[in-house]
Amino acid sequence: MTRKTGLTYAEAGVDIAAGNALVDRIKPAAKRTDRPGTMAGLGGFGALFDLRAAGFQDPILVAATDGVGTKLRLAIDTGEVAGVGVDLVAMCVNDLVCQGAEPLFFLDYFATGKLETETAARVVEGIAAGCVAAGCALIGGETAEMPGMYGAGDFDLAGFAVGAMERGTDLPRDVAAGDVLLGVASTGVHSNGYSLVRRIAERAGLGWDDPAPFADGPLGAALLSPTALYVRPAVAAIRGGGVHALAHITGGGLTENLPRVLPEGLGAEIDLGAWTLPPVFRWLAEAGDVAEPEMLRTFNCGIGMVAAAAPDRADAVAAAFAAEGHAVCRMGRVATGDGVAYAGTLI
Repeated sequence: MTRKTGLTYAEAGVDIAAGNALVDRIKPAAKRTDRPGTMAGLGGFGALFDLRAAGFQDPILVAATDGVGTKLRLAIDTGEVAGVGVDLVAMCVNDLVCQGAEPLFFLDYFATGKLETETAARVVEGIAAGCVAAGCALIGGETAEMPGMYGAGDFDLAGFAVGAMERGTDLPRDVAAGDVLLGVASTGVHSNGYSLVRRIAERAGLGWDDPAPFADGPLGAALLSPTALYVRPAVAAIRGGGVHALAHITGGGLTENLPRVLPEGLGAEIDLGAWTLPPVFRWLAEAGDVAEPEMLRTFNCGIGMVAAAAPDRADAVAAAFAAEGHAVCRMGRVATGDGVAYAGTLI
C-alpha cells in the first residue's frame, strides 16, 4: 500500500525559512538603533528594556500604536516601500512626545499573504532608520505570513512605541490664554488623508508614474515623502522649559487636533496667513475642489506639529525646532473660548 506524501507548512503557503532569512537580514539594521536601556537583540519571545539604564528615576510609561493608513496602498502600487517604515515610526513617536514622553523603544508588525523577503527587509530597514532618527531602539516585532488573507504583493503594517517621562512632567500642563502657538512645518501630506488623495488623483486622470503637477518627478514619489520626525527638537524644547502643550497634526487636521491639548474654556486663534500653503496641498484643493474647511480638518496643510509656549519662552522653543532643520512660524495664540477660530484664508 502506497502512503500519500505528507503536506508541509511551506506547501500551505507559509515559508519558515524565508521568515528566518528576514530576521537575519534585518538584525544589523536593528542593532544600529541600540540606545541606553537596550538589553537584548532580536529573536527572543519578548524584548527587555532597562529604564534605570536609560536614566529615569521615577518614570511613567507612555504607549502609542498606529499605522500609515492607505498611504500603504500607494507605496505598494509604486514599489517605493522604504519610506512607509519611517512613516510608521513617526506616527507613533510624534504622538508620544506630545504627552511629554521620550520615546524609548519600538516594535513593528508586518503581515502579508506571501513573504517577499526583499520587500519586507526594505520596510523594516526604513523602520530602523526612523528609530535612529527618533532616538529609540527597535527591539522586537512580528512577521506574519497568512496565505489567503492578502492579495498578491499586499502587506499591512502596525507600529507600537513606548516612551517614558519622570513623574509630574506630563503634557499638556499650565496652558493659559496668551500662550503662543508655534507651527512646525510638515514635509508633505505625512500619513493621513490618502483615501482622499487617491480619489483626487483618479479624478484628475493621473497615474503614479505621471509627472507631479506640484513638484519634480513622478506623482507617486512626490506623495510618498516620509512623515517628519519631531522627537529630538521636541524633547529638547520640553527640557528647556516653556512648552505647555504639543499637538501632532494628523487625521482631523488643525481643526480636530489642537483642541485635544487645550483645557476646557480655552481655544485656539489661528492666522491662516502666517505660513504659505505648500504646493501639494494647493494642488489637492484645486484638483479635488476641496473647500478650505475640509482641507483644514483632513490634511495637515503644511503644519505637522503645533507647540503652545509661554510668551517669554516662545523664541527659545522655536529655536529648538529650527536647530534641527524644521521651519517654524508664529501661527496664533491660545484664547478664551473653545475649538479653533481661523482668521484670513489659506487657499
